[in-house]
Amino acid sequence: MAPLVPRLHLFEIDDQTWFPSFLRARVQAALTATWTTQVPILQSTSPARLAARLLSSNLGTTVRDYVFIDFCAGGGGPTPEIEKHLNQVIKSTRSSSTSATCNDPVANGTTSTASYAAAPPNRPVRFVLTDLHPHVDDWKKAASASPNLSYIPDSVNAAHAPADLVGSYKAEGTKVFRLFNLAFHHFDDPLAKAILKNTLETSDGFGIFELQERSLIKGFIPVLLFGFGILLIAPYYAIKWRSPATLFFTYVIPILPFVLVFDGWISALRTRTPEEVEALLRKCGVEGGQEEVIKWEVRSGRASFMGPVGHLNWIICVKREG
Repeated sequence: MAPLVPRLHLFEIDDQTWFPSFLRARVQAALTATWTTQVPILQSTSPARLAARLLSSNLGTTVRDYVFIDFCAGGGGPTPEIEKHLNQVIKSTRSSSTSATCNDPVANGTTSTASYAAAPPNRPVRFVLTDLHPHVDDWKKAASASPNLSYIPDSVNAAHAPADLVGSYKAEGTKVFRLFNLAFHHFDDPLAKAILKNTLETSDGFGIFELQERSLIKGFIPVLLFGFGILLIAPYYAIKWRSPATLFFTYVIPILPFVLVFDGWISALRTRTPEEVEALLRKCGVEGGQEEVIKWEVRSGRASFMGPVGHLNWIICVKREG
């Protein structure tokens, strides 16, 4: 059922050029922590681990045929954690018996019964970080922790992906899968259509993962709870980041919780439903027209990571075989 509130492409504070860069870094770090943290008892898993399981269950044995390129990586976001968890899933499944299947209930009915153990040996799945505004220092640190994670230091426009970026992988027989983690809602309709057009013409799959949606119960209330959570965990991250300023801008001048909640609500208003994304696909003007669009299969769903209020909304789109 379509949301009662129409999509509104309003502004987020964190996107504005006047917002201080040191505060933006703390906001992005808090969002990354939201993706990667699993609070005992409260959370069944972390959103990043959940995204890895969704990629595994939806792509099945073909998951190792792809290189996953994050086109809006920011400071790194959840992609390094998704890489770690996805390769752990592949490794553990490959080592199981050949009769084991890759059924995962988080896929909301979409499962794969193919066995990784039956697939030919292959190297771990690779992930690449890119962005229009590269965060090279952050990416270099993340890449140093995993041989399966790399980055492009130059600016990369998701609407005009460099031919040598996608072409180099296709030349070696690897499929290209684009990731948009907490990012696709940032694009207005013309830019979203341009990005989808470029994706359909140069890639073999894409995934959109959002932590919010246009809903009072599942969209606005979780963001408000997230704001209260920031007040509770700020001391921990202030110590972890060695940042007394985090405490100052959380409790004395509460800019960080305000921006995180305000931008979270705006993000909810900007978020598209799977049906709206499919509508953009049909209007994106891809070469070959509607015949080219129907060659793609769209899957979507909502998976829980924290009781009734914490959900990961996902859309996974892949080229049909044959």
